[in-house]
Amino acid sequence: MGKEPSRFWLAAGAINGFIAVAMGAFAAHGLKDRLAPGALEWVRTASTYEMWHALALMAVALLASRGPAAALRIAGWGFLVGCILFSGSLYLLALTDWRGFAIVTPLGGTALLVGWAALVWYALAGSPKA
Repeated sequence: MGKEPSRFWLAAGAINGFIAVAMGAFAAHGLKDRLAPGALEWVRTASTYEMWHALALMAVALLASRGPAAALRIAGWGFLVGCILFSGSLYLLALTDWRGFAIVTPLGGTALLVGWAALVWYALAGSPKA
């Protein structure tokens, strides 16, 4: 079981990294004449946050390969859910201009913060097993 969680988090990080690069490039090159400057900024913000958290998911994968820990599971899920809700809502807001997606963005940001707090917990608790 030790390697399965780490593979999951590695795949989640790689998928989010792929999406971050693809959306950033698509907006910068394919949509720069079609989207308002504010919408382009939303995509830039979303892809930047998604890339950083893709890297954080890869760190979770590396740490999870040492053994299971509840804090790592919480961190991983916080980062993954945060990427989906935060970055995903900003991408959709930029592409559709439907403001309803903005309601979800703070929830995603909160999930990202939960991920970081759980990583702090893991670091300070001496990597407790779960």
